[in-house]
Amino acid sequence: LLGLSSLPALLSHPVLGSSWEGWVIESLCARAREATPWFYRTAAGAEIDLLLETATELVAFEIKRSEAPTPRKGFTTACDDLGIERRYVVYPGERSYPLSRTIEVVTVGDALSALG
Repeated sequence: LLGLSSLPALLSHPVLGSSWEGWVIESLCARAREATPWFYRTAAGAEIDLLLETATELVAFEIKRSEAPTPRKGFTTACDDLGIERRYVVYPGERSYPLSRTIEVVTVGDALSALG
């Protein structure tokens, strides 16, 4: 649809990040059919890209198209405000790893697996 004819053209296009974020959100929502998906943002700007609400918990996802992802402070603030324990940053890398005591950086595959 964008008329891109090569991988380098795609990787340098300004819509790559938002397009990838949308694909990840759709994939996670499709896997978590029993969960209610939400976008969360406060007036102060704290934001969660995808919040999945199940009968027993809230799971937060920040989605980054970066090989070295770091969530914005607003993600942590929003998660703290809502009391969310499961916090993930989804990125296009090949391995998952803990970013901090409360946040795990995960591949798309591991994010999907975390949802069962």
